[in-house]
Amino acid sequence: MVEPSTRTMPRGNAADSGHTAQADRQVELDHVTIAFPKARGRGTVVAVEDVSVNIRKGEKFVILGPSGCGKSTLLMAIGGFIPITSGEIRVAGQKVIKPTMNRVLVFQDFGQLLPWHTVVSNVSWAIKKRWTKMPDAEVRERAKHYVDLVGLSTQAEQYPNTLSGGQKQRCAIARAFSVKPEILLMDEPFGALDAINREKMQFELNRLWDAESEKVTIAFVTHDVNEAVHLGHRIMVMSHGPGQLRELVENPSVGEPPQDANALRLVEEMRDHLKDKRK
Repeated sequence: MVEPSTRTMPRGNAADSGHTAQADRQVELDHVTIAFPKARGRGTVVAVEDVSVNIRKGEKFVILGPSGCGKSTLLMAIGGFIPITSGEIRVAGQKVIKPTMNRVLVFQDFGQLLPWHTVVSNVSWAIKKRWTKMPDAEVRERAKHYVDLVGLSTQAEQYPNTLSGGQKQRCAIARAFSVKPEILLMDEPFGALDAINREKMQFELNRLWDAESEKVTIAFVTHDVNEAVHLGHRIMVMSHGPGQLRELVENPSVGEPPQDANALRLVEEMRDHLKDKRK
């Protein structure tokens, strides 16, 4: 059993109780365990074990951990895409049972766009799904706003097969922001990009989040320590599988350039937390 640290930097405790008012808890995970059946009925494999943590409304919350620790599984459960074995997940006080348009997923795969739609019509399609009675002119205007916001105005009428990987992810993010979800779930969305474009997209995500008057709550999965420190207001460090909460870290260096001295110190601290400390 991994005991999560509650040291202060300031640090939160595992469930953030006493530190955040109940009304500010957008997502609540209460003793969540997720297990999958093994082949031929030979028992189960536990992916996530007894995780309790809260995600605050309007924050960028990063789930950091090594490959195979269950971080993506946990994100999918928050979205309602997979069931949990025990415990409970609540969003805005309501138990998560199935996916809704209030929880939107952006993932790593460049194929998440509709190939028969242009950039702007990919965004328009999602807006129309979200608000079925919105007038077409308003849909188009809203879509164009978010396409412009992510710097794709020149590519607005292009199809996904003509875009670079970074441009495809910009379009996916524009589409996600355009529907005003309660929670934006991001599963290593920049993981397939080269280092230069990865840094650009991290900057763009921070810029886009800052530009919104009503901040969307983001849960962001990564195994990249530098990315976690640059993006997350708080960073949840998970142990090696089965995934448990090892550390919950307040990040005063969110948005700072990679060479910032405080950010570099926190990167080293995060790397230490990620070490496999099992005997």
